[in-house]
Amino acid sequence: MLPNDTSKQRRFSKKWILSMVALLLAFSVLSACGSKKEGAATASPSPASTAAATGNPSDVIATYKEGGKITRGEFDSFINVNKMFSPQLAQFMTDPAFQQDMLKQMVTFRVLSAKADDKVKADADKQVTEQMKAITDYFGKQEGGMDKQLKDNGIELKDIESLMKMSFYTMGSMESKISDQAVQDAYKEQAATHAFDIATVSHILISLKDAATQKDLRTKEEALARAKEVKGKLDKGGDFAALAKEFSDDPGSKDAGGTYKDADINQWVPEFKQAASTLPLNTISDPVESSFGYHVMKVESRSTKPLDDTLKTQIKSQLAEKSLSEFAEKEYPNLIQTNNLPKPEASPAPAASPAASPAAK
Repeated sequence: MLPNDTSKQRRFSKKWILSMVALLLAFSVLSACGSKKEGAATASPSPASTAAATGNPSDVIATYKEGGKITRGEFDSFINVNKMFSPQLAQFMTDPAFQQDMLKQMVTFRVLSAKADDKVKADADKQVTEQMKAITDYFGKQEGGMDKQLKDNGIELKDIESLMKMSFYTMGSMESKISDQAVQDAYKEQAATHAFDIATVSHILISLKDAATQKDLRTKEEALARAKEVKGKLDKGGDFAALAKEFSDDPGSKDAGGTYKDADINQWVPEFKQAASTLPLNTISDPVESSFGYHVMKVESRSTKPLDDTLKTQIKSQLAEKSLSEFAEKEYPNLIQTNNLPKPEASPAPAASPAASPAAK
């Protein structure tokens, strides 16, 4: 496959780490079940990487409107549940900005989950039960079992369930407020940017590097010459599937005739996506350069995914997450009454340039 590798190292303050923890962490566990991966088990945290539990668990670290309060023990459990499913968070545990961001998330979930009606809660409880079983089954197969995972992260099973309930209650409540018209409008807006485009594309990749070892296979000039050779064979009536099997360096498609059928074009690297979106149908392209090498392509079909129930659910979740983020940014500051967590140090103001300095006039 030719994934669009847009992953970048981002500071936790740039986006919500949790981002619907019950949905993301539980589903990631489900997808990993049955295929234990190296490093899947959470390593025991070092003292420096644990949450900054410097006070008594019963100490109140924050209060918010309508009588809400958060104790040190509750806050540490909230962070440690997240760390259990995302061990990379351990490096941020003592960072004041991280702690403030997690407090924002915790208060937001508490406030919004409390607004869920009985139907939302009933539906969410069923999902939580299913996800908790998947989680305990998965971690039960890791070294030391579930008990070791809980002990290493300083939490109890009820802490995971509590956080999941808050998450599902929150999302369920916010999704219930999303109208069908809002979903249709969002679909039209995103469809206009090709967000839901799918295509059946056959290609023969002439790569610069070996996919497994990343060792150099050929220079750009050699790869281009080989791609032109392949195109020439196709232009003369060569069988695409046979030539893909013989020449293509894409292990994900060469044995399938070089074909990706009804694939989401947004998963591909930009150059390949652009070609898949614009090439005339059923014609052999000139070599298309990408970060992988050169592709000789044939686009067999293009279409836009219809607004079916699956896509409606996806869009509704997107809109609910957007509303959640907006609430956290706009309403959270008005909710907090006291906050005893350490504050991030303010960045120093940039020095004035001579031209902007009053003394320079």
